[in-house]
Amino acid sequence: MIFPKKLYRFILLVLIIVQITGCTTKPTAIDRQPSLSFDQPQTTMLGKMIEPRQLSRTTAQSGFYILSSGKQAFVERLALIESAQKSLDAQYYIWNSDTAGTYMAQRLLLAAERGVRVRILLDDININDRDDVIALLSSHSNIDVRIYNPFATRKGMAKWLGFLAEFSRLNRRMHNKTFVADGAFGIVGGRNIGDEYFDMDPELNFRDRDILATGPIVKQISNNFDAYWNSPWSFPIHALIKDKPEQSYLESWLENNLVAAHDTQSLCYNPPQGFEQGLQNIQSILTQMVWAEAELIYDQPVPSDIDDLNSYKLTAESLGKEISLAQKEVLIESAYFVLGEEQLEKAGELADRGVQIRALTNSLASNDLLTNHSGYGKGRKDMLRKGIALHEFRPDALSFSESLASTGRCGEQAATGLHAKSIVFDRKTLYIGSFNINLRSAYLNFETVLVVRSPELAQQVVDDIETYLRPENSWAVWLNKQGDLRWGTEMGVEKYSHDPETDWLRRFQVGILVLFPLEKYF
Repeated sequence: MIFPKKLYRFILLVLIIVQITGCTTKPTAIDRQPSLSFDQPQTTMLGKMIEPRQLSRTTAQSGFYILSSGKQAFVERLALIESAQKSLDAQYYIWNSDTAGTYMAQRLLLAAERGVRVRILLDDININDRDDVIALLSSHSNIDVRIYNPFATRKGMAKWLGFLAEFSRLNRRMHNKTFVADGAFGIVGGRNIGDEYFDMDPELNFRDRDILATGPIVKQISNNFDAYWNSPWSFPIHALIKDKPEQSYLESWLENNLVAAHDTQSLCYNPPQGFEQGLQNIQSILTQMVWAEAELIYDQPVPSDIDDLNSYKLTAESLGKEISLAQKEVLIESAYFVLGEEQLEKAGELADRGVQIRALTNSLASNDLLTNHSGYGKGRKDMLRKGIALHEFRPDALSFSESLASTGRCGEQAATGLHAKSIVFDRKTLYIGSFNINLRSAYLNFETVLVVRSPELAQQVVDDIETYLRPENSWAVWLNKQGDLRWGTEMGVEKYSHDPETDWLRRFQVGILVLFPLEKYF
């Protein structure tokens, strides 16, 4: 029997996937030494710095400072690196090998040289053939790098066929973003490590938000890190690669990067360098911190049932509880905004009892991922009918451009996008972290969020978000009498009858994606 060529190709593809299914499993026989976070901050300068302020507070209170600008977020991370004496723990979904990512890695290398233990935990989805350079960094005696939920096949088409073969496991990604220095200070929020998150990219920068924390909450952030670090889904980089670097090459690489770590010419601004500058920077921030009660919530690093893609994770459950307690207002800022039927019904119930829901999310023009916008676009009319007031971030947001101009930027700004993930309830409670208001964060990704009970901090974020609800920064979206979507600089003042500032091809591509029920996976 002679098969058509297309059928041959299909059978071949199936056989390849079956073959990969049989051989793509995570390595298990590895030397995974458990380790715990540094827990004696009082023996370090960073820890001693906070003692006088903490003594005047209740034992339940921690100090917080909102990091709204990319420049400040980068500078504070570098200040902690420079100030650390014992330990640095970094957990990220993305760590780019660009200017910001390389410089931060080099400063961590310098910290390791002076005896600081450095642990770096990265999700595997964005490693992208960088095993060799990561292994070189991890070869330092004071640096350990682990990869969370790794692909068994590391390169090429086989890697992505392996994704199909182990869809349930490999679709669960560590989206968490935390940073801890000496067990004394921590950062939680929405930023990954890369130029576009720190106002350094000449073409695209993200509006984002982190929160710097000190006090007892830092122990909870460290517990989150330890849970993922010691998870059976986290693997030392050396367990995932076959060839280790030659000693002579390793020594040369380390020497070159230690020298390069002192070069700031490629940066748009000068971060602190050295112990004294780092301490001075943190000391100035410490005087501006707001003290409040808070709790950290994080998803367990290994789900009890990896095939269960339909149950809320812990962070999503906590969000649901906070929303149910709202009395007057829920103010949302989320890069991606996709609600399922259950979430839509709850939104309608809130609106029926007089709770105002306002949301700022990306427009099609500012969204970096068409797939994510397709899920939002599919549910946009339903959200408006349920009483949610929608605002879409403009890629030419004036306030963001002014902010970049005041802090320094690399070249002319071409575009901006929204990457922040924050919610404020009744102007009293702040929910901030890595959690996007979409189905992937609710059901699939692993996330970390801080819930801070502070009217002062909540109002700071409200003021910031409301700035971006203004006409020069976002478009209002509504339904006209015929039930059609309309956009304008003010509610009811029509300016666009389709997604603003987009061409027909971009709208067509989203229109095709909307036809597929894949919004949970984007």
